[in-house]
Amino acid sequence: MSTLETNETGVTDGFYVETTRSIKVMVEPQYLEDQSEPDENHFVWAYHVRIENHGNETVQLMTRYWRIMDSQGGVQEVRGDGVVGEQPILKPGDMYEYTSGTPLATPSGIMNGSFQMQSKSGELFDAIVPAFSLDSPHYAASVH
Repeated sequence: MSTLETNETGVTDGFYVETTRSIKVMVEPQYLEDQSEPDENHFVWAYHVRIENHGNETVQLMTRYWRIMDSQGGVQEVRGDGVVGEQPILKPGDMYEYTSGTPLATPSGIMNGSFQMQSKSGELFDAIVPAFSLDSPHYAASVH
């Protein structure tokens, strides 16, 4: 059974932050100009993820879920075991970081998701990944 107890949300020092059951997930997206080809509607971002265990129990990241939405409303969902080929174990006070990436056919979008964590006692819960904005310099934002 999954439980959601979120107690921190926001943006801190360029990182999007969400805490669920003492698991703090921080994401920092970065547009990759050198891998993008705007004239061909190909825009690429890297995102750096940091996961911190501020709880009293050891947990393991079992699976990931990503929801990627482009600026035209197109949605792609990604599910799989672990992250970047690993299922890290985080003891109390531990931290795990990795960097991955995603392409879009539009110059902006939004990503969010969750990591399914398993406690040492076998309980499963979802650590929420905060929604974060993917904006390229080729995107002209406007306020209406």
